[in-house]
Amino acid sequence: MSLKKFMPWWSKIAAKVVLSQLPVDYKVWKKLSLIQLGSMEQPTYAYEVFKRHLERVRLKPGFISLELGPGDSLFSALLSQAFGGSVSYLVDNGDYAIRDIQFYKTMATFLSKKGLRVPTLSNVQSVEEILAHCNAHYLTTGLSSLQTLPEGSVDFIWSNAVLEHVRRAEFLDLLKELRRVIRKDGVCSHEIDLRDHLGGALNNLRFSESIWESNFMAKSGFYTNRIQFFQMLELFRQARFEVEVVEVNRWSKLPTLRTNLAK
Repeated sequence: MSLKKFMPWWSKIAAKVVLSQLPVDYKVWKKLSLIQLGSMEQPTYAYEVFKRHLERVRLKPGFISLELGPGDSLFSALLSQAFGGSVSYLVDNGDYAIRDIQFYKTMATFLSKKGLRVPTLSNVQSVEEILAHCNAHYLTTGLSSLQTLPEGSVDFIWSNAVLEHVRRAEFLDLLKELRRVIRKDGVCSHEIDLRDHLGGALNNLRFSESIWESNFMAKSGFYTNRIQFFQMLELFRQARFEVEVVEVNRWSKLPTLRTNLAK
């Protein structure tokens, strides 16, 4: 059982701030189970998440997809092809992907048992070869990567608990870039988690704007942009998206006392 479940929110901040200042690569922290970017490395979970996003939209075979923030796993390259995609882009702000070839072969076997189309990976020697087999492109410089894609070149953009981590100052620019690359009849599907990523409450609202948006805090592994629900919808509209909200989950009672939040 993970000790992180029993750590109070403030101790997670203290621990991650300390860890972020050490000259250690993310992959080392992940191996030690101290920092992890999402749960998409589990075949069943990744399959269900992708399928849920895909079922919200109507795409013709041969669609071109873009996943924003794949994190540890490049499974969506296999998933996009398995569900009829022709090309996929996986865009992140760093190279966090697992490089174990067997990891992706396991996913290919999982999808094959579902009766889906998957490439033959028996002779591949690298993740780059797997991506080539899937006609997938892994881009790791965030907004700069998006800016290299042609205008109107993508049919489907999706993300899962990613947009809340985009720096607040870059959020609208990112949306405008997504709007530029998606086709006129293209569609996006985003699931956004507005809770804090420390204890699933509102502890991220305890801090002043100047402290929370500092590079020191934003690069420590628990940053969320704190853009509120109605604000996020308005930003999408400013970026010239037509917005449809398909599901909203709310607390019946605030999990963090209002008196404990920053003014």
